[in-house]
Amino acid sequence: MLRKFLRAKIHQAVVTDRDPEYVGSATLDATLLRAAGLRPNEAVSVYDIDNGARFETYLIRGAPDSGTVGINGAAARLVNPGDRLIVACYGYLTEAELDDHEARVIVAGERNEIARELTYESVAEPAAPV
Repeated sequence: MLRKFLRAKIHQAVVTDRDPEYVGSATLDATLLRAAGLRPNEAVSVYDIDNGARFETYLIRGAPDSGTVGINGAAARLVNPGDRLIVACYGYLTEAELDDHEARVIVAGERNEIARELTYESVAEPAAPV
């Protein structure tokens, strides 16, 4: 059986622009994408911390170190420039993969630079001390 787990997350990315006329997607700074292990065209869930909106879209690579976090298409109507977002990507794991899995988490700073890099372990219980 496969189980769905967080694979990567960019936390507190700040919306820099929105374009409802663009044909879908979210444009993210390539430096953030690379650090989180995300790829262009990959499906992601987006959660707006400020207004509670939640939607799914796919990624487009923005210019590296540009700080770009743009929401496009219909989803652009769900966010405002300055809103803080969580961009999350999930993957399916087998039981054998669970204990070795770690989600990669990037915390963005005010200008969408990398403020912190974290990992979240998927181990149910830590190993007992010997």
